[in-house]
Amino acid sequence: MREAYGLAHLEAISALLGGGRVLDCGAGSGQLYKETLRPEGVAAARYCGVEWHAETVAQAGDLDVRQGDLNQPLPFAGGHFRCVTGLSVLEHLLKPCALLRECHRVLEPGGTLIVLTPNISTYFTAALILAGRMPSSGPHPDSEQLLETDAMHKISGVEFVRDVDSATPQHRHLVVFSFLVLRRYLRMLGFRSVRGHGFGLYPFPNFVQPMLEKLDPYHCHQMVFVAIK
Repeated sequence: MREAYGLAHLEAISALLGGGRVLDCGAGSGQLYKETLRPEGVAAARYCGVEWHAETVAQAGDLDVRQGDLNQPLPFAGGHFRCVTGLSVLEHLLKPCALLRECHRVLEPGGTLIVLTPNISTYFTAALILAGRMPSSGPHPDSEQLLETDAMHKISGVEFVRDVDSATPQHRHLVVFSFLVLRRYLRMLGFRSVRGHGFGLYPFPNFVQPMLEKLDPYHCHQMVFVAIK
C-alpha cells in the first residue's frame, strides 16, 4: 500500500507541475494536500476536496474540502481541474462508474486522472472463494455478526466503524473492478492514455514481488491507474 500510494502521490505532483487545480475525491480532511502537495509548494488555493463524512470535513481547517456524495454528479463545471485523484474510494461507492464519468468531465484537456483501488482478480481472492470465504478485496457482507468474525477484521488491525447500513460505508467494499475491466472502461470514457500498475502479488514472497508485479499486474492486490484526457 505504501508503494501504491507513493506512486499515486508522485503522479499527482507531476500532473500539477505546470499549474492548474486538483480535485481530491474522498479527501478525508485533506491529507493528500497536507502530506504530499503542500511540501511540494502547491498553493492551498489550487486544492479542492470532496468528502462525505461531515465530521472529517470539519477537520480540514482552511482547506477547500466540501461535504458531498461521490455517487452524485460533481458540483463543478467541465474542464475545471488539471488533476483528479480517487485514492481508495471507488470500491466504497454505489456508482463508481458514474464517478469516473464525472472525473472525465471535470478534467481539462490533457488533465490527469489518478485512481488507486483494489483488484478483484487476484490469486488470493480465488483461493478464498474456493475455500468458501468472502473475498477480502470484494464486497463485504452486511452483517455485524459476520464482520466480527470475518478474516478482514483480523487482517486489517483497525477498529471498524459500525456503518454496515450506510449508503457511504467507510470500510465495506461495494463494487470492485478487475485490472482489465477498469483499464477498458477508462478507455471507453475517452481517456487517450491509460497506464495501469499493480502492487502486491500474493501469496508470493515479498522479495520477488517487485519483479512479478511488472510481469503480471493483472492479478495484483492493489492497482493504480493514471489516465490522460
